[in-house]
Amino acid sequence: MKYLVNLCCALLMLVACSKQPDNNSEAHKAAMKRFETMINTADSNIAKELVADDAPFYTPASLTPLYGGEGYLSVVHWMRQSFPDVQWKLEEMVAEGNVVAVRWTLSGTHESEFMGMPATGKHFSTSVMNFYYFNDEGKIINDIAAEGMIGILRGIGALDK
Repeated sequence: MKYLVNLCCALLMLVACSKQPDNNSEAHKAAMKRFETMINTADSNIAKELVADDAPFYTPASLTPLYGGEGYLSVVHWMRQSFPDVQWKLEEMVAEGNVVAVRWTLSGTHESEFMGMPATGKHFSTSVMNFYYFNDEGKIINDIAAEGMIGILRGIGALDK
């Protein structure tokens, strides 16, 4: 699975490198660097700056979409309930037009129940990939995530390797 994510990232990088970057792409990449700070610090001010209020986010943390920066940060808070040291590290990104693809390393220690599984004390580290869409004002309006839950569940021992 990790190799598939890396292959997809490499292909996206090749496509992006074959074109001249535009100013919007560079601005969106800069925004993603701030976004990394936002999710690792749960900074609601940065969230308001970077995420459109009406942007819907779909997540295992909620049966209904969550909206805006506060909605996005509620997922961060949900993860921190089980993994207090959870961190996202931006590894690679490719931007074209209003879309940025990011490969993250997500890591943390399973200290409290997660999706019904009691704490194991195990540390996990997994690759996840997201596609972020920006509006004309430079705010994130959508986030489509490649499924990273498998890596978390394997890392904490909920699934066989």
